[in-house]
Amino acid sequence: MVHINWKKTIIAALDALLAVYLVFAITSFSEPAKPAVVCKKCNIMIADENTNGFLKAEDVTKILKSSKLMPVSKTLGEISTRAIEDRLKSMAFVKTAQCYKSQNGDVTINITQRLPLLRIKSETGEDYYIDERGGVMPNSNYVSDLIIATGHIDKRYAIDYLMPMAEQIMDNKLWSNMFEQINITDKKGVELVPRVGDHIVFIGSLPESRDTLERENGIKNMLSTKLARLDKFYRHGLSKAGWNRYDYINLEFDNQIICHYRRSSRHIQPSMADLIKKDEARRDSLMKEKKDTAKVETKKTDAAVKKNEAKDKKEDVKEKKPEGGSKKQENDKKNKKQ
Repeated sequence: MVHINWKKTIIAALDALLAVYLVFAITSFSEPAKPAVVCKKCNIMIADENTNGFLKAEDVTKILKSSKLMPVSKTLGEISTRAIEDRLKSMAFVKTAQCYKSQNGDVTINITQRLPLLRIKSETGEDYYIDERGGVMPNSNYVSDLIIATGHIDKRYAIDYLMPMAEQIMDNKLWSNMFEQINITDKKGVELVPRVGDHIVFIGSLPESRDTLERENGIKNMLSTKLARLDKFYRHGLSKAGWNRYDYINLEFDNQIICHYRRSSRHIQPSMADLIKKDEARRDSLMKEKKDTAKVETKKTDAAVKKNEAKDKKEDVKEKKPEGGSKKQENDKKNKKQ
């Protein structure tokens, strides 16, 4: 009698069915789309469309139509997915683009955008964006809560120095919400404009280096040190003194914070060092005037005291003379009587 191992038989049958299914699935999925099928729908999927806002589906549609690459109403055989991808990748705000056709005739396009990190508006009139990879992006109607950098900026300085600086600020939740503008003076001094309070924070010049890693580490260490001191000053200083008490806060020098009181007509000089020198000269001049005035007043007081003393002596002499005369008259009378 033949003994049948049903367990092994069932397992072998299932393996056979699985193999048949896999062959069928592979052949069905690998089967190319029928070239005669007409595309009725184009699905445009843009990653981070709501948060970044550079690209919209309608913008991509316009580009494809103007390039005569819009797949709708074309047969699958007429549609070149490679041509569509190459055209979209040439756009300034597109990071990656993938296009593929489905069996039912639909065409799907997946797009990822370049992420803007910083907006540059230099004094020369240049207006552009820097993305997270250091690429330059042209200006657009894009509206976002990005930091704006102004002043004496060229593209090399924007990419090598301002981009790593903006990355450090954006990585910190407090500072990304605090600062809205970076201004570069003619001497490459960095001024930060906060959203809270009507004042400007000066942190000095960014450390320079030809080595990328050394430069980025230097900028990171500088910002962490300067902004940590500013954090303490905000918490323990301005929170008590008032956010509008000063119009300029200087963090350039180590272990000290120099603040300038607000004036009725504020004019921020491009260099904090010039302000310090002017204030020191003015303070020295005032101190000298005070000393000179004090000397004059002292001389006047001494002269007045001497004058009063001389006057008092004269009055004493006058009072003594009548007393001396009366004694002489009394002696004369006594002599006559005798």
